[in-house]
Amino acid sequence: MKKYLFLIGLFLIGLLLIFGYENEAGYKTIDFSRTQEIAPPEQPQKGAATLRVAVAAMVSPRETLSFYRELLDFIGREMVRDITLIQRRTYGEINELFPKREIDIAFICTGPYALGREVYGFEALATPIIRGEPFYRSYLIVHKESDFKTLSDLEGRMFAFTDPASNSGALTPRYWLSETGRTPEQFFKEVSYTYSHDNSILAVAKELVDGAAVDGHIWEFYNQRNPFYTSLTRVIKKSRPFGSPPLVVSEYLATDMKAEIRDIVLTMHEKPEGAKILDELMIDRFVLPDEAWYAPVKDIYRQTQGGPPRSP
Repeated sequence: MKKYLFLIGLFLIGLLLIFGYENEAGYKTIDFSRTQEIAPPEQPQKGAATLRVAVAAMVSPRETLSFYRELLDFIGREMVRDITLIQRRTYGEINELFPKREIDIAFICTGPYALGREVYGFEALATPIIRGEPFYRSYLIVHKESDFKTLSDLEGRMFAFTDPASNSGALTPRYWLSETGRTPEQFFKEVSYTYSHDNSILAVAKELVDGAAVDGHIWEFYNQRNPFYTSLTRVIKKSRPFGSPPLVVSEYLATDMKAEIRDIVLTMHEKPEGAKILDELMIDRFVLPDEAWYAPVKDIYRQTQGGPPRSP
């Protein structure tokens, strides 16, 4: 019976992803598998070249998507270029666009950056400073009314990962279990993938799963700006710090364009319009990345997978 109810729950999440979901809290879940290139809202500039930008589906609420749109439009205006926004449902689908030369820059998750930088051919331009530091953590969350206090309490329970390539939503909890000599398949009763951190928060809040691992930045964002669902969850474990998800650029992009984009994002906090956009995203500013911030991701990957990332 429990397994039957679990499958019904997953089916309902699927419906939310397909048709969208909006409630009194203002959340809306979007199916990224059905998205397409979105034309800029402003009148295209005559003769302006187009900058193709991808945003990985780390989150799906309407308001956050809108904020990224504003950030990308800001970059486009500063460069006097049109912006073509490209979205995909999974992190892997974004990565695969780079060697095909189908995107120029992207906001991607830390895991795909640390493990796929050399494989897919992109480099980090800037890292966001959030709450005063260039790091984020994976949060292990459960329902606030549950009795779960530690990861071990979730043995034999239902658990949600985000994307298979997510550092905070999949790799880190696998690492936690590997330290005990267990795999998720051995430890949990059921494992599912929600393909965005807000969907994992939703699944825990609605008790469709017993626990989930999510991006700490995203949990904190909703907990401060729109805590309708995070208020129904409780954080019982936080990971070590990792470099925050970076803004990356294709290795095929011209050197002068890379430098121009870098200068724009590193200084946007100094301009009133740029500072307002960053404030909406709860980003203090962008800084130059340090590869040492992302090294721990490679370390835990080797410990859980037994080797380096595989080529596509």
